Amino acid sequence: MSSETALAAGQRARGLAPFLRSQMRNIAPFLTLIFLSAFFAFASPSFATLDNLGNILTQVSVTGIIAVGLTFVILCAEIDLSIASIANVTGIAVAYFTLQESYVNIANIPLPGAVAIILSILLCALLGLVNALGLTVIGIPSFIMTLAMMQIAAGISALLVRGQIAYKVPSLITTLGSGSIGGIPWIVIVAAIMLLGGHLVLTYTRFGRYVYMVGGNREAAEYAGLNVKLILGAVMVISAVCSGIGGMLGVAHFGSAQQNEFDTYLLDSIAAVVVGGTSLFGGRGGIGNTIVGLFVLGVLNNGLDHVNIDSFLKILIRGLILLAALVINVYAQRLREKTAE
Repeated sequence: MSSETALAAGQRARGLAPFLRSQMRNIAPFLTLIFLSAFFAFASPSFATLDNLGNILTQVSVTGIIAVGLTFVILCAEIDLSIASIANVTGIAVAYFTLQESYVNIANIPLPGAVAIILSILLCALLGLVNALGLTVIGIPSFIMTLAMMQIAAGISALLVRGQIAYKVPSLITTLGSGSIGGIPWIVIVAAIMLLGGHLVLTYTRFGRYVYMVGGNREAAEYAGLNVKLILGAVMVISAVCSGIGGMLGVAHFGSAQQNEFDTYLLDSIAAVVVGGTSLFGGRGGIGNTIVGLFVLGVLNNGLDHVNIDSFLKILIRGLILLAALVINVYAQRLREKTAE
């Protein structure tokens, strides 16, 4: 009887091993989050508190809003390098269309708050549409197209503010970016709503299924009759609009609109999506993975501040964690291809 039990246990173990290998991309980020949380909770008594949890949620909110759109793009096996610049130019635009104090030396165009918000969203959507047309109509690879757009958006930002700093934005943006309700920052609520919305779209809508199909096997999606170019164009616009919303709320949260304000959000957003386990090769992952990635980065950045580590070493550690996530991504893709054979 014992030999039969041992044989059954061995069969279960052999069956479990392939499953664990196939789910490594999802399991590794979660284990990393648990390890980092436990380590910083032990290293600093001030880390494991409700107040600090609120700090982490607030710190990752802008990144989370931008990362929603980027998740759609990466699921299609594309990339958007213009997200930070589009966030920046949209934040500057909403300030540009808002009446500033007399000491702000910017020749802007003051408009009603609602008009300023609508024009800013239209601007980021237009930039996303240019990305979409370059990718789908002209055939420029997304890496090159969005690299060009990164410079274009940065140039528009420079033209609007010309090295100056704007401070005022419409009251609605101020409330959502820096206000709170019941002690919960509005920016955290907006990020949560957008993450939830992105998850629902990807999980329960036909468009979401199409995104996974295009990312998983583009040729098969075309043979199935999908308009692949339309899907690719749509995700580029979605990415730009999410970046624009993050940019507007970010400007209100930071208290100013200026050039290069969102430069670090390019790496942060890509890292959140990839570290969370969404495949760079497309078709695998989702908003749930992005949320885990956001918490990994948030816990890491916040925890390193609590243990007073060298700021330059902090950048190195973040880079190493991103590298580890990329290695897992590539290894998981190879396992997937080997299993398919």
